[in-house]
Amino acid sequence: MNTSSKSAQLRDTYAHGRFGLSYEFFPPKTPEGEADLFENFDELAKYNASFVTCTYGAGGSTRDKTLAIASRLKREHAFPVASHLTCVGATRDALALFLEEAGAAGIDYIVALRGDPPAGEKKFSPVPGGFRYANELVAFIRERFPGFGVAVGGYPETHPEAPNRSTDLANLKRKVDAGADVVITQLFYDNDDFYRFRDRCTAIGIDVPIVPGILPVTTAPQVKRLVALCGAHVPASLMERLDAHPDHSQGQFEVGVYHAIRQVEDLVGRGACPGVHFYCLNKSRAVATILRTLALPNVAAFRTN
Repeated sequence: MNTSSKSAQLRDTYAHGRFGLSYEFFPPKTPEGEADLFENFDELAKYNASFVTCTYGAGGSTRDKTLAIASRLKREHAFPVASHLTCVGATRDALALFLEEAGAAGIDYIVALRGDPPAGEKKFSPVPGGFRYANELVAFIRERFPGFGVAVGGYPETHPEAPNRSTDLANLKRKVDAGADVVITQLFYDNDDFYRFRDRCTAIGIDVPIVPGILPVTTAPQVKRLVALCGAHVPASLMERLDAHPDHSQGQFEVGVYHAIRQVEDLVGRGACPGVHFYCLNKSRAVATILRTLALPNVAAFRTN
């Protein structure tokens, strides 16, 4: 595989008036879950996505499955694909081996993350010979595997572990300065949080595309779990509408999808984003409903083999 243009390819996904559309999935734990993932993806594949990402379990626990899922998605649907990669529990040698395997498997891009502390630990600690920060991982990829396109994560409402907003933004700028091509944000439910984040990024010289990450909520318990995990602010009006259907799953689904549609309409209508990254949770119904409803502008058709 010729990876020499993959970094430029990822940047060009959002350039020249294109609108980048991307989906995120995770490696299923069972054969049944894997079958469901591909069945669900068949629905989303009808829309002209720019690329698809697959997450990477804590400590590389889904390493082989991540590459297998991403490779199959590319093989069957001809989308560029990205693998997540974290610093958790990994030495430089282990990271290099994974990146070599990813290249051989046809992976186009890497979503480079520090990763969350392992279960039961409150603070992240690198293993001997590993990296403490995501910017070190980005620099490592750029130095040793320059052909990959590289995306990094951003936090509109500030990373939960960051001591303050300024420190969090400085950490993000280090990742971009190390060679990231694009920033994909953590989920959010109030667009003003994204707009403020984007403006702060611009003010400190972050000049790569900043792509909003959207996760449509479909049940009240789901959004409450998300708030507990990542600290995202959920507008009171959204919670009230969800809670108005306590025993009506379809009602909660419709409320959550409607909110996500309004989010994306506002982002696109203001010209505020170069694209949208959908956190799909291995399901298609909510995201497919959003895409059927919206006429997204100039969706990128930037594909190379």
